[in-house]
Amino acid sequence: MNKKIKEIIKYIVIIAILIGSLYLVLDDVNLKEFINILSQVRWEWCLLSVPVAILSHWVRAIRWKIFLKPILDAKSNMNLFSAVMVGYFVNNVIPRGGEFVRPFVYARRENVSKSAVLATIVTERIIDVIFLMLMFAFAYIASKDTIMQAFPWISGQGMTYSIILLVACIAFIILLLSTQVFDKILYAIGKKIMPNQYEKLKNILDSFRKGLEIMKAPSSYLPTFIYSLLIWALYALPMYLMFFAFDFQSTLHLGLIDAGLLIVVSGVGTSIAPTPGAIGVYHWIIVSALVNLYPNISQEEALAYATLTHGVNLIIQVIIGAIFLLKENITKIPTKEDFEAN
Repeated sequence: MNKKIKEIIKYIVIIAILIGSLYLVLDDVNLKEFINILSQVRWEWCLLSVPVAILSHWVRAIRWKIFLKPILDAKSNMNLFSAVMVGYFVNNVIPRGGEFVRPFVYARRENVSKSAVLATIVTERIIDVIFLMLMFAFAYIASKDTIMQAFPWISGQGMTYSIILLVACIAFIILLLSTQVFDKILYAIGKKIMPNQYEKLKNILDSFRKGLEIMKAPSSYLPTFIYSLLIWALYALPMYLMFFAFDFQSTLHLGLIDAGLLIVVSGVGTSIAPTPGAIGVYHWIIVSALVNLYPNISQEEALAYATLTHGVNLIIQVIIGAIFLLKENITKIPTKEDFEAN
């Protein structure tokens, strides 16, 4: 199957998932009531969430500096922030495309190994998954009865097995990338199957491993934990502020734990969503969570909340990301060849 056909199939799947998720969200919604709810939104709360959302992206950029230490001593926080926002912009156009654009932009600006910088994104994702698990565990303990009532299929035993499986997968990835195990596999297989490419692959692996060096530095654990905690707190705060934009908050009095639970749900959704900016998938997950967790919230209110929280963040990422995209002069999505050319 050639590359062009693969691309066509990929976009067909993306469009199908986008249409399917939007159908599930809109199926039982009274559009007139939905528009009426949006017209009565207290927009001052939306505006209040904007600087908090921007700050969360800035803190993510600062935390990234920790992961980059084995590669270079990053001096400019603005260069880090620029790469982060360009990555977000691209993710809203091409699913997962920003994961490659961000390290490419920064490595090109700082003139360092692109593969090594790409590896720091892998480190970042591993840390994010661990924190997502910790946040869900905290929310589960704090609101166990509510969660079990809304989602009876979630059992304590099932949760335990899921966490063990996820931890085992992360540990396996770290083992492969930070020890000599992968070198031996690459030598045993790669040397025989593609001897001409072996040295190039080995060099890429060495650069990639360098980007994971920070995992071996205990001195980085505490600042990484603090910044990660701050990032997720800053993600949850706009979700909490948005509650006050709707009438249901006056009776339900939802708190930061409720916002944290929604952040966990949306975090899982945006991580697996194959659609641009997680459009459709995000809305379906947030609406499902709100309606099931809080039966007093109508389908229309839940959709209005999901649309608003997603829309505000999308606008921030698109506007700021576009400004930095022009500054960085990015004209195409980097390919595997671009990362091999170190």
